[in-house]
Amino acid sequence: MKITGVELRRISMPLVAPFRTSFGTEQARDVLLVRVVTPDAEGWAECVAMEEPLYSPEYVDGAADVMRRFMVPALAALHHVDAYGVGRTLEPFKGHRMAKAALETAVLDAQLRASGEPFARFLGASRDAVPCGVSVGIMDSIPQLLDAVGGYLAEGYVRIKLKIEPGWDVEAVRAVRERFGDIPLQVDANAAYTLADAAHLSRLDPFDLLLIEQPLGDDDLVQHAELARRLRTPLCLDESIHSAAHAAAAISLKACSIVNIKPGRVGGYLEARRIHDLCRAHGVAVWCGGMLETGIGRAANVALAALPGFTLPGDTSASRRYYARDVTAPFELRDGHLAVPTGPGIGVDPDPAVLAEVTTSVEWLPA
Repeated sequence: MKITGVELRRISMPLVAPFRTSFGTEQARDVLLVRVVTPDAEGWAECVAMEEPLYSPEYVDGAADVMRRFMVPALAALHHVDAYGVGRTLEPFKGHRMAKAALETAVLDAQLRASGEPFARFLGASRDAVPCGVSVGIMDSIPQLLDAVGGYLAEGYVRIKLKIEPGWDVEAVRAVRERFGDIPLQVDANAAYTLADAAHLSRLDPFDLLLIEQPLGDDDLVQHAELARRLRTPLCLDESIHSAAHAAAAISLKACSIVNIKPGRVGGYLEARRIHDLCRAHGVAVWCGGMLETGIGRAANVALAALPGFTLPGDTSASRRYYARDVTAPFELRDGHLAVPTGPGIGVDPDPAVLAEVTTSVEWLPA
């Protein structure tokens, strides 16, 4: 395909409720959508960079800038580009994996729409629906937490993930276990602890959690390996895994036994599939994380989560978990599952009326 141009569209999406983690609270998302136009089809993608560089070094203004100044011109100069060529072309630009992921996904969506192939089939999905978990943010009180968890269980979510931080961990988990019994339960620290907290984190072992996600810093596989030896609860890495090479290193060091795959964090769905294949070959479970995506990002995530190695429920929640109105037709929970889109490409399209209402800026970058 030859790229005709790329549209960078910013939209503002208020959350139905504030979402608090160990690194901050989000009340709305400043979302960067990418539309790649070719003579044969156009493709959509969502850049998952946050407004501030808190989860990772990337942030939405920076992602837009690096696309505008470097990445889009590099791709537009090519006489022919496909999804695999995006990675090769953008490789000289260091980092910026979320920006690269958005461009690669938009090109892949256009490529698959042109050929009539669904995203899930291209990736190698083995299911037509995926089990869904939900991520529960840090609350102001235990009763508020219990009300939230009870509501999500009533909606049909098959797994609960609790965000934790020092001061909001053991007692929160204890309260959920005592109230709801033997539900599938895991926790996510977003790198809020250090190895000095190992004894404290071991107090979570009696609660039979599925996993503890990213307890330590994102740049220290060695200390995660040491912590894994001290805990009975399986360790899962998120922020530490930026590529298949990082996953291979973590597996070799025994720094984790589970990996959370977020396509934006690792540079796109092609690299996400490589990590899936690597982990599956080594008997390491994977699941699909979430970044509060709209329906555009969620559609591609659901397709990824349908691959055979995704043996744990992901954070691919229904649209209403985060947004009163999504930019696509809403993803709705059915018996604890979301259906995998079957249309060409990502299988969903933005609603023009909703898109117009939430758009804050549009920039067209011609080839």
